[in-house]
Amino acid sequence: MAENGKAKAATYKEVKTILVSQPKPERSPYYELEKKYGLQIDWRPFIHVEPVSAKDFRKARIRPDEFSAIIFTSRNSIDHFFRICEEMRIKMSQETKYFCLSEAIANYLQKFIVYRKRKVFVGKRKIVDLKTPLMKHRDKEKFLLPCSNLGSKDVSGFLDENGFDWADAMMYQTVSSDLSDLSDVTYDVLVFFSPLGIQSLYDNFPDFKQNETRI
Repeated sequence: MAENGKAKAATYKEVKTILVSQPKPERSPYYELEKKYGLQIDWRPFIHVEPVSAKDFRKARIRPDEFSAIIFTSRNSIDHFFRICEEMRIKMSQETKYFCLSEAIANYLQKFIVYRKRKVFVGKRKIVDLKTPLMKHRDKEKFLLPCSNLGSKDVSGFLDENGFDWADAMMYQTVSSDLSDLSDVTYDVLVFFSPLGIQSLYDNFPDFKQNETRI
C-alpha cells in the first residue's frame, strides 16, 4: 500500500555471506565484489557427474561401433563416450562421422580422434545449426546420441521430428552432491545456475526454509 502517494521502500537484510553453487574458478567477477564490499563468498558444487559403468551400459544392449554417426552435445559426452569404448574394447571406425553442437566441443574432440573436416560437422550452439549436414546424411547413417540421465530434449526432438534412425545412450549421470556438512551453516544469499542445483538443495535438506536467505 502507498502512504502519502509514495510506496514504502522494501527493506532487506544486509548481505555479508554468499554461497555460489559451482566449483571455485580461477577468475571470477565475484572476487572483485568480495574485495569491494567486504563479502564472504564461498564456492561449492551442488551437483556432479558420475560415470555409468561399462557393465551397466551393456544392459542397454547398445554397441557404439554399430553406429556410423555420433552427436556430441558437451565435453562430458565426449569423455564418457570414449571411456565406454575403451572399457568395452571398442575401436570406432575412421569413417565415423561426428556432429558437434559447438566449436569448443569439436576442438575438444581432437583429443580423441584424427580430425578430418569431412568427418566432423560443427554447429554454433544448437542442434538446428547442424540441420543442413544432418539432413544430408539422414538416410545414409545410423546416429548415436551419448547423453546423461537428463537426456537432451532439443536434440532428440529434432531427430524424431525429422525421421532419423537414431538411439540415445546414457553414459553418465548428473546427480546431487553430498552437502551434509553445510547443515548448520547459513548464508545471506544462495546463487544457483540451474534447476538441478535447487533440486540438490532440497535433496540434501528436505526441510529447508528460506527465511531471510535470498536465492
